[in-house]
Amino acid sequence: MTDVQGTDVDIPTADGIADAYAAHPADGLPRPGVLLYQDAYGLRPQLRAMADRLASAGYTVLVPNVFYRHGRTPIGKVPEFIDPSADPAIWQRIGPVMSSLTPDLTRRDADAYLDWFAGSPSAADGPVALTGYCMGARLALRTAATHADRVAAAAGFHGGRLATDAPDSPHLGAGRITAELYFGHADQDPSMPEDQIRRLTDALTAAGVRHTCEIYPGARHGYTQADTPAYDPVADERHWAALLNLLERTF
Repeated sequence: MTDVQGTDVDIPTADGIADAYAAHPADGLPRPGVLLYQDAYGLRPQLRAMADRLASAGYTVLVPNVFYRHGRTPIGKVPEFIDPSADPAIWQRIGPVMSSLTPDLTRRDADAYLDWFAGSPSAADGPVALTGYCMGARLALRTAATHADRVAAAAGFHGGRLATDAPDSPHLGAGRITAELYFGHADQDPSMPEDQIRRLTDALTAAGVRHTCEIYPGARHGYTQADTPAYDPVADERHWAALLNLLERTF
């Protein structure tokens, strides 16, 4: 582990300015890039801490506010400890914002995020890796498909709705993916039931994508997020081991 420097950065996109958090080893040397896609609750101290931990392992990490079209972070009222059972209205606020981030907007935004790595002296040349949480796993899967030449590896943890019946379901881009993928599914996750896990795995296998799909027993949707009731420290440490192993194989 190394000392880490974290800074707030603004990223020009086709539709405005995305605020973001960047973390990298304090020695300033160029390191492999990792784009960290947020969960629904947005860029906040929990994700900054995750970025710092990842950077301390030797990576340059970028965490963009993917909801920037609705304003800078924080978007709406997000408490220090996020418990939807104590604030049922939180999903009434977040749901429409999530739904507004279409596949096309995701693709355009990924252009800007990946360009940031290409122009940053703290990021090594070449493709980057992705990791995503909850809705961020969908963004990672889509980005791996739409930017295959710029993505070397992608991981998704407690991702939801990765392989639905919708005509724009993320798993349908499997045939364009060249990266190695890893998914850590929570087995107590109604947003990613067994039939979707099977559909995703079948699609990746049929497309010849190098992938690992694992079930985390007893884990709930959101098991990596320490500022929510879904946090599971055992599953979270398993996630860190899997993610770092993927990055070590890639870089």
